[in-house]
Amino acid sequence: MAPILTQWARLIRFVAAETAQIHIGQPVDPRLDVGLAAWNKQTIRAYEISGSTLDPASRVTSNILTVEKLLSPLSREEMKVVRCVGLNYSDLAAETKRAKPAAPILFYKPLASMIGPNAPIFIPKVAQPVEEHLPDYEVELTIVIGKAAKNVSEADALDYVLGYTGTNDVSFRKHQLTTSQCGFSKGFDNTTPLGPVLVSHNAVSNPQDIPLTCTLNGQVLQDGNTNDQIFNVCQLVSFLSQGTTLEPGSIILTGTPKGSGSMRKPAIVLKNGDDCRVWLGHGIGTLVNPVIEEGHH
Repeated sequence: MAPILTQWARLIRFVAAETAQIHIGQPVDPRLDVGLAAWNKQTIRAYEISGSTLDPASRVTSNILTVEKLLSPLSREEMKVVRCVGLNYSDLAAETKRAKPAAPILFYKPLASMIGPNAPIFIPKVAQPVEEHLPDYEVELTIVIGKAAKNVSEADALDYVLGYTGTNDVSFRKHQLTTSQCGFSKGFDNTTPLGPVLVSHNAVSNPQDIPLTCTLNGQVLQDGNTNDQIFNVCQLVSFLSQGTTLEPGSIILTGTPKGSGSMRKPAIVLKNGDDCRVWLGHGIGTLVNPVIEEGHH
């Protein structure tokens, strides 16, 4: 199976100032941290891409549009299933004093939990007060599947990857630790930022060498690299495809490094008015999201 070849290297989805419509495009400046620029209200220009995010034949045009509002690189309608992998960094296993898992730990997120850059992370009343429920941040490299994958070998796994983006897997630890399953505690509406840029697999020479950080109110709290993953990208795509079709638009969150707030003494929690930022290298950039508590804004 041949790898997916895209004409674009970095894809963003946005509302254009010129049309007030949603478009996809490639940033004109290849070095621009689009997420940070959007948060700082800097001018962002992009070459319009003709086609759709999931169509490898989509082509970059010469038409330049101005970003009015930056959106997640895929809409909820384009996302098929959001799969998430837990305990997938060696430093996290050491920090939490847990054995490395023998196989990937899988859970799912509802599409209603997914939001884009600059959108508020919404802490519902069921997860308040925050000092008790421990809302937490988790920076994660995220895989976007570009063509149907089933029973894929590790050797061929990257041929099915369209690209990579970032996610903040916001988690609510009290609910998470109440049961053995974490789908409920990680699936509240409007709690999981995705973006800001989808970087083509063709533009990433090695997905196991991507630095990633999380910064809360200016303090760097997570600082890791995907080279510390227990199960790498090839292993995850292959494992998750066994007996299971990964459809185009499937999202795979690949786990978080050490440094989460709930492991700190005293614990650090997300709260109303916070500024939470996750950053990933290789052109993905910074995903900035304010935090809002229901009933406090």
